[in-house]
Amino acid sequence: MPETESIRPLLDEHHLAVAEEADAFARQRIAPLPEPASDEAARSEAREILSILGDSGLLGWAVPEEYGGRPDAPDLRACCLVREALAAASPLADAVFALQCLGSMPITLAGGRKLRRRYLPHVASGLAMAAFAMTEPEAGSDVGAIATTAGRDGEAWILDGRKTFISNAGIADFYCVFARTDPEGSSRGLSCFVVEAGTPGLRFVGSQVLSAPHPLGEIAFEGCRVPAGALLGAPGEGFKLGMRTLDRLRPTVAAAACGMAARALEEALAHAKGRRQFGQPLADFQLVQEKLARMAIDLAAARLLTYRAAHAGDAGGARITLAAAMAKAFSTEAAQRIVDDAVQILGGRGVLASHPVDRLYRSVRALRIYEGATEVQHLLIARKLLE
Repeated sequence: MPETESIRPLLDEHHLAVAEEADAFARQRIAPLPEPASDEAARSEAREILSILGDSGLLGWAVPEEYGGRPDAPDLRACCLVREALAAASPLADAVFALQCLGSMPITLAGGRKLRRRYLPHVASGLAMAAFAMTEPEAGSDVGAIATTAGRDGEAWILDGRKTFISNAGIADFYCVFARTDPEGSSRGLSCFVVEAGTPGLRFVGSQVLSAPHPLGEIAFEGCRVPAGALLGAPGEGFKLGMRTLDRLRPTVAAAACGMAARALEEALAHAKGRRQFGQPLADFQLVQEKLARMAIDLAAARLLTYRAAHAGDAGGARITLAAAMAKAFSTEAAQRIVDDAVQILGGRGVLASHPVDRLYRSVRALRIYEGATEVQHLLIARKLLE
């Protein structure tokens, strides 16, 4: 299970039970699932995993108790512990959990009571799959370059544009969509809307296939008409809402990185102790020991930064930009190093497609890009330091 002793000062009492519950669930229900052999299989399994997660009650940590969540939810540290456990067992399962958090957070933060009642209970129960639609062909890190438009038409909004690299594209039940409501504005001209799958004018363009199983794709809005009540917050508040959402969720990305890194270290340790070369275990070679020590140090530091940021979020701070950026940047980069070292220790076994470490190697790379690339996190950190 996620190791809790080193981060104990950053956890409340109930988090210890969350860690045990998440670990048992991941090992018993998620780990036995086969890795999907195709994008189509990954999409099918993602829906299956969502149902399993809904039955487990773990999704309740992402949703306020009033709308079907666990007591004291949303609980950022609990979400981190769940993502750590899931990522160690199955990066796909982690992605499914993560998108329930990410895709519903704008509704939690800015949705009125009617919208919250409509969507959040189904998010917690696994009956509705969420998605977060911000990225566009010409707007990745530069959110202010979003070109999708939303124009007012009486009691409705008409959306036009295209989104790319959208997790759960084509299988989500609803999307939180960021669009430009002020053609003359930059980032301040953005707004956020909840758009249900099946809405006329919303089209699934096609899949974008990653090297690791993950339902990703493009969607298009072509005269897509949504009611005025689908707007989250006030017009022009979308950029602020998007940044608040990413601030909240970046520590959980760091936690997923820690989960993948912990699994890689576990596999490397087992192999180093069991594999003999030149008449002795690999673990007896000092160069292997050096790698293992560096991996353990990186992981310990990553977890401390992760749960420090999550603790700050749970403490009620409106923005945790600096702590979240540090956690996300360091943990994802450290996880990449740890998984790479694990591959090196395992040698040929580490690059077999059937081995867990190879799956981690294919999955961990994306963490350094999504929800703000490492370079963007460094810019955020520097700007905070220079304020």
